[in-house]
Amino acid sequence: MAKNIIAVINQKGGVGKTTTVVNLAASLSILGQKILVIDLDPQGNATTGLGKSNNDENNNVYNLLIKKKELLNVIQKTNVSNLDIIGSNVNLSGLEVETANDSNRAFLLKQILKGENKNIIENYDNVFIDCPPSLSLLTIMALVTSDEILVPLQTEFFALEGISQLVKTIDRIKVSLNPSLEIRGILLTMFDKRNKLSQQVDQEARNFFKDKVYFNVIPRNVRLSEAPSHGEPCVFYDPLCSGSKAYSHLAREFLKKKNKIGSAA
Repeated sequence: MAKNIIAVINQKGGVGKTTTVVNLAASLSILGQKILVIDLDPQGNATTGLGKSNNDENNNVYNLLIKKKELLNVIQKTNVSNLDIIGSNVNLSGLEVETANDSNRAFLLKQILKGENKNIIENYDNVFIDCPPSLSLLTIMALVTSDEILVPLQTEFFALEGISQLVKTIDRIKVSLNPSLEIRGILLTMFDKRNKLSQQVDQEARNFFKDKVYFNVIPRNVRLSEAPSHGEPCVFYDPLCSGSKAYSHLAREFLKKKNKIGSAA
């Protein structure tokens, strides 16, 4: 069974959310995990970052959600073995308006993944949903569907203010739509060890979220921003750069932490 469906979420853009989805998914695949990425962001950056087109009018998550395509038809293999993707398309941005009269719309993705197609999803060790950088219908859909969430947190001023708003949203979702939703981890991104502010945010995050904050942090690294234009995860584009090494270490911590939680449960 799919061990987890994990929403990677932060309502603020530019915090390394898609970078995290692409590189953590690829790093876990290298470790032998079978991974599915669902690109729920209309911008489609996770799709292109894994070497697929976000202009594909047929095989995309939008057609899956409007029931035009079956799940098996929209899952695409990437160039990374063990790593599949359901790509995004700009049409996804119209979904909120198109489903305005559907009172059940927050549950559309959950019904598809955990209902009729449960056996397909159960083939994966982890499913990552890349959410849009806003608290929109698509993000709510992801939170309703997911077992856990992973929050990339940029180590900059105001970062923790934004996260408190996110925590409130998660609490509301837990009460009304998905009582079993949990925070899997907080990942500090764009970390600059020479910068006092980075260290301050690191300290504050660890004080507030305790052991939910991953020990491994992702440094500010040019190669991480270059890799998407080459259509491959940075862990393949430049495996020896500091960003790639950090995601490889994170993948090991991600698995270790889960095993610890699993054995304690």
